[in-house]
Amino acid sequence: MNPRLETTDVLVIGGGLAGERCAIEAAAAGHEAMILSLVPPRRSHSCAAQGGMQAALANCVKAEGDNPTVHFLDTVRGSDWGADQEVANMFAEEAPIAVRELAHFGVPWSRVKGGRNHYFIKGEAVDIDESLENDGLIGQRDFGGTAKWRACYASAGTGHAALYAVDSEVVRLGITVRDRTEAVSLIHDGTRCLGAVVRCLRTGRHFAVMAKTTVIATGGFGRIYGQYTSNATINEGTGAIIALDTGIVPLGNMEAVQFHPTTLSPSGILVTEGCRGDGGYLLDKNLERFMVDAEPEKQELASRDVVSRHMVQRMRDGNGVDSPYGPHLWLDIRHLGEEHLRTKLLEVWDICRDFAGINPAKELVPVRPTQHYSMGGVRVNKDGEAYGLAGLFAVGEAACWDMHGFNRLGGNSLAETLVAGRLVGQRVAEHASGTSLRADTGHAFDAIAAAEQRASDWLARSGDGRSIYDIRDAMGETMMYKVGIFRNGDELDDAVNELQQLLDDCDNAVLRCKDPGVNPELAFALRLKGMLRLAMTVAMGAKARTESRGAHFRTDFPLRNDEKWLNRTLVRWAVDRADPVFSYEPTGLIDLPPGHRGYGSDERIEMTQTLDGYNELVLDEQTRHGRRPTAEEMGSRLRRGAWQSVMQ
Repeated sequence: MNPRLETTDVLVIGGGLAGERCAIEAAAAGHEAMILSLVPPRRSHSCAAQGGMQAALANCVKAEGDNPTVHFLDTVRGSDWGADQEVANMFAEEAPIAVRELAHFGVPWSRVKGGRNHYFIKGEAVDIDESLENDGLIGQRDFGGTAKWRACYASAGTGHAALYAVDSEVVRLGITVRDRTEAVSLIHDGTRCLGAVVRCLRTGRHFAVMAKTTVIATGGFGRIYGQYTSNATINEGTGAIIALDTGIVPLGNMEAVQFHPTTLSPSGILVTEGCRGDGGYLLDKNLERFMVDAEPEKQELASRDVVSRHMVQRMRDGNGVDSPYGPHLWLDIRHLGEEHLRTKLLEVWDICRDFAGINPAKELVPVRPTQHYSMGGVRVNKDGEAYGLAGLFAVGEAACWDMHGFNRLGGNSLAETLVAGRLVGQRVAEHASGTSLRADTGHAFDAIAAAEQRASDWLARSGDGRSIYDIRDAMGETMMYKVGIFRNGDELDDAVNELQQLLDDCDNAVLRCKDPGVNPELAFALRLKGMLRLAMTVAMGAKARTESRGAHFRTDFPLRNDEKWLNRTLVRWAVDRADPVFSYEPTGLIDLPPGHRGYGSDERIEMTQTLDGYNELVLDEQTRHGRRPTAEEMGSRLRRGAWQSVMQ
C-alpha cells in the first residue's frame, strides 16, 4: 500500500458528539471506522454546550403531559415553519432514547428531587411539590419556546459530560482517532464520494483516506463572524467548505444564522439559556425587565431569535449599559442563590468568576447577543446522505438535516447530535455494508496533488499583500454589522461588495511564516478563502430572501411570507466558478399548517396553495435538486394529524 493512501470502511470528519456517535454506530455494526479531528475529541466544541438536551420524558410536575408530539409542535413553531416536519417528528420521537442511552454511557444527569422544591417562574417565587415517585428520575428545566419543561441537564455542563461519556465509548470500541488532522478536500468521481484528502497539522504532510462511506461532522461556521461568536476557534466551517468546493453538493439555508441572547460581555462566552430557564431576568440600564412587556406570555423564554431582537432594539433605543466594549444589558440571577448557582448552574458560576471577575450570586452579569449556531449546512436527506454525491453523509451542526429551519430551540442541538448520530450512523453502516471500496486511486492522488499545490502557492507568494488576519477581522466586522440580527437590502449589498473585495485581497495575501510543516498561519490561510465563500453564501442568501423568518429578519421585509418563501435555499459553488448558484426546494411534507408561533409577531403573508397541492410537489422537486433516495419512503416517519390532539 502506498504510504500516502490509507483505507477504512467509514471515515468520519469531526470528533464532536455527532461524529463520534455516528462512528460508534458504524463500529458496533462491525465496520472499521476512522475519526479525523482538528483537536483531541474531548476538546471538540460539543463540550461547550451547557444548559440541557431536549427530550419529552415528562419526569417532573412542569413536564406533565409532555410527549414527542408536543416536542414536535414546539420544534416546528420554533423553526418558524422552516423545518422539515418529518425530520422534526422523527427527532422528537427518538430524543428520549438518546437521553437514556447517555445515562447508560455514564452521563451524571441532574435528578428530580421528590417533595417541596423552590423555583422562580416568570419572575415569581413558586414552591412545587414533586411526586416522591419521580424522585431520582432525570431532571428537566424550562427552556425558551417550549410548552413544557423538557431540557435534561447535568448542572450547566451537559455537553462536557456527554462528550466525555461518548468519547469513552469510542475508546472502548477501539475506534481509530487521528487528532490534529484536517480534511482539506473530498475525493470523488462526480457521482460518488471516495474519501478525503487529509493534512496533518503536526507535519504539514498530505495523504488520502479512501472510504466506502464518508461523514462530515465538523460543526458550525460561527467563526466567519470573527470575534462576534460564542463558537470555538475551530468552528470555521471546514466541512461545509469542502462540500461546497465540489460544486455538486449544495449547502442549505445558509442565511439562517442564530444569535444567542446571553453571552458574556465582552468575551462572548456562552451563558446558558438554563439561567433564564431557572428564573433569571434580563434588565436594561434602568434595571427594567423589558421582556415582560415585549413578550407577556413567554417573557425571557421566548425563542432565541425573538429575545435577541428585543435585546438589540433595547440597546439601539439607548437603554443599553455603556461600556468600553460597547453597550450591553444585564442578566440577573442573584435571586437564584449561591447554592443553586453552584449546583445547577456551576459552569456559569465558574465562567462569571473566571472571565468577568464577578460573583453572580451578588452581582449582575453583563450580556449581549452573539452569533451562536448555524442552522444551515451540508444539505442531506432524512438518512443524512448528502444531495449530489452517493456515500457522503453529514450530521450535527455541519448538516442541514433540517429539523431547525430558520431558528433552533435551545437544547435541540445537543439532542440532535445524539439522535442524528445514532440514526444517521445506522444508515452509514448500511451503506458501508452494501458498498465496495474498489475505486480508481487516481482520483485520490490527483486530489493530493491539488492540495499540495494550494499549500505551495501560498508559501511561494511574496510582496506586501494584506495580512490574512486582517482579512479575517474585516470579514467578522462585515458579517456582524451587515449580516447580523437585523438585516436590510442596502447593508446586504454592501456586505456582498465588501466580501468580494476580501476574496480579491485573499488572492494576493502573503504569509509571514514560510514553514511547510507546523505552521498555524498556513493552516488558517488554506481555510480563509473557503470561509469567505461561506460568508458570501450567507450574505447573498439573505439578500435574496425578501421576507423575515425566524433568525433571518429583514427590516425592509418584516413579514414572514409563506406564499413566496415556504422553501429551503440551496447553494452550489464550484471552486472554478466566480459566483454561487442559488436554487430553492420545498421545505418538506407539511403536516402542521403554517401559523402563529405563540410569541413574536403574528403578521404574515399566508400561502394560497393548499397543503395537499404543496405536498404533491415535494418529492419530485427535492429529487430534481439532488436529493438522494432514502431507505424509507418520504413521509413514513410523519404521524399525520397527531398534533391536533395536543394543540394549544
